[in-house]
Order: sequence, then C-alpha cells, then structure tokens
Amino acid sequence: MNVYEEAHDLARAIKESGEFKEFDEARKGIESDPQLVEMVKQMESLQMQIQLRQAQGGELDQDMLSQLQSLTAMMMTKPQAAGYIQSLTRFSVMMKDVYDILAEAVGNKMPGM
Repeated sequence: MNVYEEAHDLARAIKESGEFKEFDEARKGIESDPQLVEMVKQMESLQMQIQLRQAQGGELDQDMLSQLQSLTAMMMTKPQAAGYIQSLTRFSVMMKDVYDILAEAVGNKMPGM
C-alpha cells in the first residue's frame, strides 16, 4: 500500500462526495453577488480571528462573537447565503470526521493535537 496513492484516492473521494459537490455549487452561486462575497469574507475573517484566539488560549471576544452571530443571522435571510452556510457546515463536519479518523489512526500524536 502506497500512502500517497491512498491520499490521492481520498482526495478524489472527497471531491466526488455529495457534501463537496453541494458546497462547490453553493460557493459558485454566491460568486455572482459581490455583496454576498463580501459577507462571506467578513464571516470567514471573524471565524478565523475567533479560532486563533481560542488556539492561543485567549478569552473569547464577545464583540467578535456578536458580530459573527449578527452577520450569520443576516446571511441566513438570503437564500443563496443560507444555502452556502448550510452546505459549508455539512462539508466542514465531513472534513472534521475525516481528520478525526486520521488522527485516531496515528494515536492522536499529530502535531498540534
């Protein structure tokens, strides 16, 4: 068994999954609306800032959390944005599950774990 071949097979399986295809379609759907693209960028930026603080052991910034919640609520009122968020969530859950399986296979001894 060649690990690199298996990794390429896994990458293909992910790209062929319903979760990825749905997310990819939703992502393409919002690209035609500059306002939605900007909202997604803001959402991703806030999420990254929050995750970075958590990873560094810092306290959660309530203002950032409020901004993220507000932005997400506003996006959920727009069908294309809501579809994007829902498909992103499903895809993210799948990717986390895959990562957890890999981490378990190596005894959770991966760097950063």
